[in-house]
Amino acid sequence: MEKSLKARAVELLSRREYSRRELQQRLKPHAENPEEIEAVLTELAERHWQSDERFAGQFAEVKGRRWGSRRLTQALREKGVDKDTIACAIENHDDLAVASDVWQRKFGSLPQTQQEKAKQMRFLAARGFPMDVISKVLSGCALDDFAGDDDRDD
Repeated sequence: MEKSLKARAVELLSRREYSRRELQQRLKPHAENPEEIEAVLTELAERHWQSDERFAGQFAEVKGRRWGSRRLTQALREKGVDKDTIACAIENHDDLAVASDVWQRKFGSLPQTQQEKAKQMRFLAARGFPMDVISKVLSGCALDDFAGDDDRDD
């Protein structure tokens, strides 16, 4: 017996959050027409079983530990999340703290040559960090901020 579209959608959502567009793509091969998919997606959204806001928040929290705001924004846009939802999901994302943490785990020391600096800059840029943040991390400013935080236990 063939599963209904709704049953397939609920099964997918029971494993993890999906954006509306992702779910639509997953259901497309099993639907007879696009209106059928829209009806199911609308019902799931009305019942709060599927939410782009929840998906975006969860995605940003998990991927935001390794990615900068630019890469997060691009990935969410590709998954069909609208601008306002993306803005809400990444509004508390601290690029400087994440970039410093990622950089520290990967490299741990400031570059000594131009080649090393270029390599570290490319690494951080590929993870979606803005140039001003990359500059702060590689100039050591971010490290000073973190070291200063540890000393302020008074």
